[in-house]
Amino acid sequence: MSISTYNGAAIIAMSGKDCVAIGCDLRLGIQNQTLATDFKKVYKIHDRLYLGLAGLATDALTLNQRFQFKHNMYKLREERNMNPATFAHMVSKTLYEKRFGPYFVEPVIAGIDDDGTPYITGMDSLGAMETSKDFMVAGTAPNSLWGVCESFYRPNLGPEELFETISQCLLSGVDRDALSGWGAVVYVIAKDKSFVKTLKGRMD
Repeated sequence: MSISTYNGAAIIAMSGKDCVAIGCDLRLGIQNQTLATDFKKVYKIHDRLYLGLAGLATDALTLNQRFQFKHNMYKLREERNMNPATFAHMVSKTLYEKRFGPYFVEPVIAGIDDDGTPYITGMDSLGAMETSKDFMVAGTAPNSLWGVCESFYRPNLGPEELFETISQCLLSGVDRDALSGWGAVVYVIAKDKSFVKTLKGRMD
C-alpha cells in the first residue's frame, strides 16, 4: 500500500456559474482500520478560497499550518487576501522546494476571484499543477470519483444545483472505496453567499 493511501481520502472540487464547491469525506483511518469519522480534509484559507489536502494526514496538517502562515504574512504585507491563482502557485512552489523528501499530499484548491470567476486546480506531491474548468478530484478513489463526476456534471450550475451535484458525486464515489467515506462535508462559495453542509453517508 502506498503511503499516500495510508489514511484514506476523497476530495472533489467543482465549478459552477460564478460559484465553486469543494467537498471531502470524513474518515480518518490506518489502512483498513477506522480511527475517526469527523476528520475534515478541506481547510478555509479565507472566505473565497479553500484548500483540500488528500494523502498522509500528518503531512496535510503540517502543510495547512504552513500555508495559513504564508497567507497571513502576505495579507499583512499586501493588505489584501491572496487570489486563488497566486495561492496555488505558492502551494506549488512550497511542495517543489521539498521535492527530494516530499510531503505525501495531493492538494486541491478551489476559490473565486473578485469578479466571481471560479478557479480550480490540483497538483501532485511535487507541485505539478493542472487547472480545470469543470472539476478536480484527489484521494484514494480517483477512478470512481472521475466516473461519477463525468456522469453528473453540467456546466453553469447555480450554487444550490452545484451543491446537489457535488454531493451526489462524492457520496457515490466513496461508496466504491473502502478507504474513504463515513459521511462528507461540502463547502459552496459564491459572490454573494457561501455555505457549508455536512452529508450523512454509509457508516461501513
